[in-house]
Amino acid sequence: MTHPTSIRRAPARRPALLDLFSCSGGAGMGYNRAGFKVTGIDIVDRPNYPFTFHRADALEYLAALISSGEIRRYAAVHASPPCQAGCALTVGTNAARGWGRTHVQLIPELRTLLDATGLPYVIEQPNGKAPVRADLRLCGEMFGLDVLRHRVFELGGGWSVPQPAHRPHRGYVRGYRHGVYRDGPYVAAYGAGGGKATVPEMQQAMGITWTDIREELTEAIPPAYTELIGAARIISMRAVAA
Repeated sequence: MTHPTSIRRAPARRPALLDLFSCSGGAGMGYNRAGFKVTGIDIVDRPNYPFTFHRADALEYLAALISSGEIRRYAAVHASPPCQAGCALTVGTNAARGWGRTHVQLIPELRTLLDATGLPYVIEQPNGKAPVRADLRLCGEMFGLDVLRHRVFELGGGWSVPQPAHRPHRGYVRGYRHGVYRDGPYVAAYGAGGGKATVPEMQQAMGITWTDIREELTEAIPPAYTELIGAARIISMRAVAA
């Protein structure tokens, strides 16, 4: 006879999370570490994406999931839409100098679709003029990283994440800015030249080791950010279930 204490329980099923505009999976990895089963969607093929991946237009894919009812397979949605229309560099320095192109702002249409899912969701953007609520603000220094990478997160669907205290920066971001070189503890994980970080420096600073493509690294957020968000969501789900 099998003693009750010797019965092995099946591992808990991971809730599914949809990672829209996934790029190489910086956000997806954080959610995976928090306990989610992640599926990524991006309009560009991302062979380095470490989880299930579908190449598709993110808005069209989400609309199809809503229409078919398959969106109910997911417990939450994360979206990191292109930020050029609202990032500080585009709307500030570049625009003042007449650089760059006109960028399409996807966030209003995206939010309409996300609200239609009825699911908790996250919209991530850089600090700037993107039309998102800053329900949560994260910085690499909060996690002891060697990159600052300030980001804001709109949390839709009636939930929240405790806001960590912003820690004073330990110095400058290393590199040239306006023709002046400064040394510092943080690497510049964007662009190229002018003292910007090398690929290995970006990998180490952000904790992203599965891709060595510069463009993917410069667009990524550190997994530590979404691990924090994902863990908070898992706790909320367990509290509701209990």
